[in-house]
Amino acid sequence: MDLLYAAADVMISRAGAGTISELCIVGKPVIFIPSPNVAEDHQTKNAMSIVKKDAAVMIKESELDTFREIFAGLVEDKVKRDSLSANIKSLALPDATEQIVDEIEKILINRDKK
Repeated sequence: MDLLYAAADVMISRAGAGTISELCIVGKPVIFIPSPNVAEDHQTKNAMSIVKKDAAVMIKESELDTFREIFAGLVEDKVKRDSLSANIKSLALPDATEQIVDEIEKILINRDKK
């Protein structure tokens, strides 16, 4: 996948939490097409949280007739691609695992002190 990410100018993806996390690290412009067939439409909610930060574009699966126009527009607009890339990259948490472990250790240490 790392070679694919490196070669791509624009990513097209579903919007699961793990995928979004990975795409933030990659820092490429993304068009999310969330799956409408998941519990509580959580992929749309995930994608919208990124779109609201001007860090991605979203197309609902029911609106795929707009894909060609949106994709072409993004491919032609380097300024927009660069902006999306910078914005999504700013959301990345590359040391999230370390932060979680640190918090768990703090909780355990505090628990042991009691």
